[in-house]
Amino acid sequence: TFPTRRSSDLKRGSIMEYRKTHVPGFTIGTAEDREGLTGVTVILAPKDGASAGVDVRGCAPGTRETDLLSPEKTVQKIHAVVLSGGSAFGLEADSGVMNYLAKQGAGFPVGDITVPIVCGAVLFDLSIGSSHAHPDIQMGHLAASRASDTFPVGCYGAGTGASVGKLRGFAHAMKSGAGYAEFGLPGGLYVGAYMAVNACGEIYEGDHILAGALSDDDSHFISSHELMMKGFQRHMGTNTSIGCVMTNARLTKAECKAVSGMAHDGYARAIRPVHTTMDGDTVFTMASGEVEAPVDTVGYLAEEAIRLAILDAVRSAESMGGRPAFSDRVKKLSEK
Repeated sequence: TFPTRRSSDLKRGSIMEYRKTHVPGFTIGTAEDREGLTGVTVILAPKDGASAGVDVRGCAPGTRETDLLSPEKTVQKIHAVVLSGGSAFGLEADSGVMNYLAKQGAGFPVGDITVPIVCGAVLFDLSIGSSHAHPDIQMGHLAASRASDTFPVGCYGAGTGASVGKLRGFAHAMKSGAGYAEFGLPGGLYVGAYMAVNACGEIYEGDHILAGALSDDDSHFISSHELMMKGFQRHMGTNTSIGCVMTNARLTKAECKAVSGMAHDGYARAIRPVHTTMDGDTVFTMASGEVEAPVDTVGYLAEEAIRLAILDAVRSAESMGGRPAFSDRVKKLSEK
């Protein structure tokens, strides 16, 4: 579903793992503070914009410009989706993306200027790294300027400060990050999904936990599923997983919202518990309108791409902020 390559970038970190999007017209850029452990990811639509919709399932969201995505609202296309760390402070990064797009002449025409339509959502990463670090206007502008069809995953962009498995508190959580997955069908339809995974719950695949709440000595998992089934008194903190689906399908705003709703099933197939009162789980969908495709097909591919992107986020993460990552457990098992 995606190619992988690794390279060295001394300005941004040591070894970076990359993904490439083949969804025509869309590009992705990231910027981050690797000391403060926060960052921002920008998904740019084609210059003429894309139809878009959103579905918010978590009870503690932080979002920008989501009301205008309702089908009855005037604006029909948006120009970017911004996924950011920093909790509500991180919404500042969206203004940097607006400034960047305005210089490119992208936006909704109003008289002699254009106003870029930028939607966004934030996740809470203030419990790791520096609580005073958050994406700002400059970081948003930088991420937008870096947008291309190839981008880093793992602990970069909005995934820089992401963590999962916080039912027993952050001291027992694991490091997560950002991930990507996509599908391309023979008829020319492409559906991709980018996820920044910062869930209260554990990440699972089939019968196996990939990342979640750890024991007191970090030696093994304490099943979040079993804890919830026993009526465990939760210590969820604040979390939120946020993502964006990109497609070249021809969809209306209402259909984009429907796709976002179906895509949330990908959350439930990879995270448990999901959509809690301390998660602000949000999925945007952007459609460039190049290919005729059934909305149910797009929605199903989006659901599966979201699930795989969540798994990719965990597998691509590295240990940071004193919390171990999936890669550490794999290394330990290989050494036994």
